[in-house]
Amino acid sequence: MQKRCRIIYNPTSGREALKNDLVEILNILERAGYETSAFATTPEPNSARNEATRAAEAGFNLIIAAGGDGTINEVVNGIAPLKHRPKLGIIPAGTTNDYARALKIPRDNPIAAAKVIAKGNTVKMDIGKANDKYFVNIAAGGLLSELTYSVPSEFKTLFGYLAYLVKGAELLPRVKPINMHLEYDHGVYDGKASMFFVALTNSVGGFEQIVPDASLDDGKFTLIVVKTSNLLEMMRLITMVLNGGKHISDPNILYVKTSKLVAKPVDEKMMINIDGEYGGDAPMKFQNLKRHIEFFANTKDIPDSAITEIGEDALDEAKKHFVDGVQELDESDNIKLDK
Repeated sequence: MQKRCRIIYNPTSGREALKNDLVEILNILERAGYETSAFATTPEPNSARNEATRAAEAGFNLIIAAGGDGTINEVVNGIAPLKHRPKLGIIPAGTTNDYARALKIPRDNPIAAAKVIAKGNTVKMDIGKANDKYFVNIAAGGLLSELTYSVPSEFKTLFGYLAYLVKGAELLPRVKPINMHLEYDHGVYDGKASMFFVALTNSVGGFEQIVPDASLDDGKFTLIVVKTSNLLEMMRLITMVLNGGKHISDPNILYVKTSKLVAKPVDEKMMINIDGEYGGDAPMKFQNLKRHIEFFANTKDIPDSAITEIGEDALDEAKKHFVDGVQELDESDNIKLDK
């Protein structure tokens, strides 16, 4: 039976360049053995999520989220609750494209991203659950939430990640800590903090050193709590992030691995950001769903330390290359190997 693929694309993501490449993307996937069709999301709420659920229940083998991190989040929310989940591919067309960055998928070339999918290498990725919502990259409370909500969507489209940096510089002097109660695997944090976040990958807001030891499939979040709101200390921490992730041992940072987190406000409201969008208010429970969804990825460029197991397709491909290599060695050097 021929495999089927459904591309769910956001026609307004980024600078709207994706539509120009759509025909070539369809051809690449058809040549890879998929009967491929496309669905353009609409302004209606949950358009991508609803189509992802429909396609999964209709038996599609592969769903591709083509757009920004928001489109990926919607597609994941469409299939994560299902018992039988298709594989997912990503064609980036957004602003920061954190998830594509973590999977080493080309972020400025949709055709190259489609070729990564056609190659067939996959990783079974952890995803997060926050109460009844799912996320693939990060959930946060505090400064990061305020920063994301304060950047107008048209600024994100025109100026990309620069828009976040400009808005962040504007907001830092106004940041104040709030009292938080955070329960994690082996401890509790009670005290003031300017923000906390739980991360699933090493790419947070375009920075790849915030979680320098990230694993994509070990069943653990990285919990980071920023205890200070002092402007000079915050700037120093940012410098440490950029200087190889040295912030993780700073006394103003709590940095731990955990499979779950319960976040509760103490004396004021605490909004929760889920993959860059408002996800509700605390109290909120976060749970890591280990190796829950299989994503196509550029596995050769992902550090070995970030993956504990590769997907079945990638394993088959590795075995094929090993057998081919043995045959070439046997024929060229006349070396016989024990079977």
